[in-house]
Order: sequence, then structure tokens, then C-alpha cells
Amino acid sequence: MSAKVISAGLIGLQAELVEAEADIGSGEIGTFIIVGLPDASIFEARERIRSAFRNSDLELPKLRITINLAPADLRKQGPNYDLPIALSILLANRQLPVDCLKDVLCLGELSLDGHLRGVNGILPAVQRAREAGLRAIIVPLSNAAEASLIKGIEIWPAQSLQQIVEQLRKKLPPLVVNQAKVTSEVQFESFDFNQIQGQILAKRALMIAAAGHHNLLMIGPPGSGKTLLAQSLPGIMPDLTESEALEVANIYSVIGQFRAAVGLPRQRPFRQPHHSASAAAVIGGGVWPRPGEISLAHRGVLFLDELPEFSRPVLEGLRQPLENGVVTINRISGQLIFPAKCLLLAAMNPCPCGFYGDDRQACQCSQKQMANYRRRLSGPLLDRLDLQLTVPRVPVEDLTGQIKSESSSDLRQLVIQARKKQLERFKNTKFITNGELTVAAIKEFCQIEQAGQMVLRQAIDKLNLSARGYYRLLRLARTIADLADEPTIAKIHLTESLQYRFSNY
Repeated sequence: MSAKVISAGLIGLQAELVEAEADIGSGEIGTFIIVGLPDASIFEARERIRSAFRNSDLELPKLRITINLAPADLRKQGPNYDLPIALSILLANRQLPVDCLKDVLCLGELSLDGHLRGVNGILPAVQRAREAGLRAIIVPLSNAAEASLIKGIEIWPAQSLQQIVEQLRKKLPPLVVNQAKVTSEVQFESFDFNQIQGQILAKRALMIAAAGHHNLLMIGPPGSGKTLLAQSLPGIMPDLTESEALEVANIYSVIGQFRAAVGLPRQRPFRQPHHSASAAAVIGGGVWPRPGEISLAHRGVLFLDELPEFSRPVLEGLRQPLENGVVTINRISGQLIFPAKCLLLAAMNPCPCGFYGDDRQACQCSQKQMANYRRRLSGPLLDRLDLQLTVPRVPVEDLTGQIKSESSSDLRQLVIQARKKQLERFKNTKFITNGELTVAAIKEFCQIEQAGQMVLRQAIDKLNLSARGYYRLLRLARTIADLADEPTIAKIHLTESLQYRFSNY
């Protein structure tokens, strides 16, 4: 006697259909075997299932039980196969109607008393089930709100194995799922720009970065406000679109950090890993590859404070994701791709002691210390940072003054207007912001006035711009022109972009 139940396994951020096949036959009595490249947590499912059957008044066959998780060449991990394995045994033992789980995907971890615990990766699993044309998915009750965010497929929430069996035997209707919120009203904590005295140039640079999705590096002494400026950036960025919110929710669902109770996120993610974080933690990877901080910041901001203090593998590992918008992790078994379209916002001191160039405190660093400190950041990495500016210490008169600066809501409206111009310009392309433009697209969309072309030629000659630096300069100038509501790039836009492109560092 054999039976199959459809489940799903995670490969990176994607869900793949997996069949739990149960065969009950002759052999050594009480033998329970699981094959199909399972990990340790799946092997342990045997004991969870035995206890769940006993505490749910269900009969576990005393014959030889063989479970195959197909396809056999796909590595499986996690406890989400507990429920499909248990149901496949009940089907094979004729304790459930033969076709009761046809075209139904099942996910869930069993506790010893037979109740269902929530599992990670519900969103990609439900999307995969819908794509495969399945009619329904059985999920733990705690995952029901998350699953209901995906339309076009029935969600059958369950509290326990016993409840599922009773419903399937008596053909009872599933529990009603309350529709989860499409968007969340909850906002992440961010600071308002009107709370920051002075730093007009830095605020302008952050607004440009938010408008065109440009990477930015701030260099300044301790206490100049770099961290506060960075934490204020999310407050001027436009809300996530529904498709972007679903992309972000998928990532957090896979790692078990998605809060379905408040719906899809509205504000863009802001991640701030410590400089002691490993390359796997920041870029992604591990024995079972997981998304890193750069992927958790997808469609949002990755803030790296004390940039030179990060390890060399982390800094060099950022180069490819910043260029392509994805993290590619290669393993013998295959290749995984994690999305990583984030805005990199970095901050650093000008030297190890932090006071090089400061007008109030003398620098204590030697030339050798300075050189070693600067060598931690490679040229190719710096070339990927569109805006590089010095953030000086705030003057006393600005700190004690009563002059009110623009609020985050005011700057946010300017950013949204610039983004709308970009969406209109790129409506028939794959691009969303100026920061994503390829070389061919730059030639098409970045038209320069005659006077601006002369400035650009002089900059190439005098500043020895690389090809990447040249095109990033044009992207930046295009964003500045959008903020000024100008159809073409003028001389003033190029000169301002040059001001941000080269710092004193």
C-alpha cells in the first residue's frame, strides 16, 4: 500500500514541490525509514509522528514504513515535512479517503501532542502551489494570515493533526481565514530631518540618493551626525509598491521574520549590521544558504557604519551585488540567487583616530596608519559609491541656533515627484530608478546640454574618470535634473554631481 502527499521545500528563496510518498509493507515490524536526502530534523520527524499519532488516537501501522521525499536528488531540510509525511501514512493505511488530498499542498511541524507549529517560507510555498495549479494548501493556524496574502488559492488552516483527519473523513468545510491586511500601517522608527541641525550638504546628498537610488559614502569625524543622518533616510523614501512589498515579505518569510499580523510592509527596510559581522551574515551563504543583510535590505537601505572596520571578504563581496542587484551563491549542488537591490549607505572616519582635517582637534595618526586605513577600501568598491562627501563637525552656531530645516515629509514629497518622473520615463523598460541604468540606457535617457558636455570633457581629462565613474556621474546628474524638474542635464547638474563624486578622502 502506498500514497502520495504534495509538500514544498525551499531552495534559497524559491519553493519547489516535493512529494511525500509512503509505502507500508512487509518487513521488520516497527521499521520507519525516511529517504530522499533528508537532514537531521527530518529524521527526527519519525519520533514526532509516533507521539503525535498516539496522542491523537490515530493508528500507526506496525508494519515496515518507508517514506520517500521526491525528487530524491533535492536536499530537504526543516520540520515542515512532518504533516505531509503523517498524512501520507494515513492515506497509505486507508485511514483517510483516497482522493481527499488530491491537488492539495501540506506544510506543518508536528508537536508531540499532535498540534501544528508554524513553519518558515509560507509565502513562497503558497505562490508555488498557485503556479502549479493546486486548489488548496493546508497550513498551521499560526501561518494562515501570512498564507492568505496570496490570492487565487484556498487556504485551509489547521490547529492539529486530529482536526485535519476529522475534517477530511467527514468532508467538513475548512476553517474560515480572515483576510490579512494588504499593507501595514506600522512604520519603522526613523528620525526627522528637522531634528538635525546644520549639515545642509549632507541632507541634499541623502535626498539625491533616495530620489535616484544612488549609493552614498559619508566621511567625517566622530559626532558629526553621520549615523543620525543615515537613520533619517528611510523617512524620505517613497513607500514600497505592492509588488516590491511582496518581494521583501518573501525574503523575511523564508528566515521566519515576517509579521503577517500587520500585513505587507510599507516602509523600505533599513538594515544596520555590526562591523564584526561575517561575510555569510552580510552577503549571504552558509551550509544551507540563507539571505544575508544585503538581501534583507532589498528595496531598502543597507547602512554600514565604520565601513573600513568590516572584513575584507565583506567589503569585496559587496562589489558584485552592488553592480548586478543580486547575490549569486555557487555550490556543488547548484546555484542560488538572492535579490539584493538595496541602497548602500556607508559612513566612516577620515582616519583611525577620526580627527584628520578637523578644525578643533588635531589628528594623532601617522602617515603609515593613514595609508593602511585607506587601503582597506579598494578603488573598485569606492567607484561603486555614486556620492562621496565630507560631513564636517556641526558649527556651534548651528547647534545652538533656532533655524528650522526642512522636515522629512517635505523632502519626501520632492523625492516622490522625482521618482514619478523616472517611472514615466522608464515605463516601457525594466528600470525603475536612474541608479539602475545600464550603459546603453544612459546613452538613451541622459541627454546633456552643449555647455554640460564641455564640463564633462574637462572632468574626464582632469579627474581621470574611469568608464564606470563616467557613467555613474551621468546617472547622478540625471537624478539632480529630475529633482529640478529639468528634461535635460545642464551644466549646473553636472557640476553638482562632480561635487558629490569626489571627497577629500
